[in-house]
Amino acid sequence: MPILEVGSRAPEFELATSQGQMATISQLLGEKEYLILAFFPKARTSVCGAELAMLDEFRHELEDMGAIVVALSVDPVEELTSWAQEAGFSIPLLSDADPKGAVAESYGVMNPSGVSERALFIVDASGTIVYSYLSPMKENPGVDRLLRALEEMEEEG
Repeated sequence: MPILEVGSRAPEFELATSQGQMATISQLLGEKEYLILAFFPKARTSVCGAELAMLDEFRHELEDMGAIVVALSVDPVEELTSWAQEAGFSIPLLSDADPKGAVAESYGVMNPSGVSERALFIVDASGTIVYSYLSPMKENPGVDRLLRALEEMEEEG
């Protein structure tokens, strides 16, 4: 299945978080205009660690633009929780482990090797995907493209 495109309905999910809760798209959105879903391949790897550290660093700026950011992988929630605590991540890490990769599959970003692709989605308050990007697996996509996309949406809206 190819990556979901802009205009697609974001598949709903309920996943365990590194913060000891269950999370759905509507709960995560709360009062925000946008939800950023950052799929990453594996906990405790250098590129994934750098990507999440950058998302965490820009969390407040993204929130000021009306977005909340979460990161998802197929790692067990226990692994994500310990990694988040050790690394000091404040953004929620969501476990797509049970069944393994079901959410990644529904977004078209499950890799045949058993991990999710590195991908970014922005979902608006109506549950529609308004931005999607599939990054090369070994490349940190950074936050610039997210900031640009949110700025463009702000200008249009």
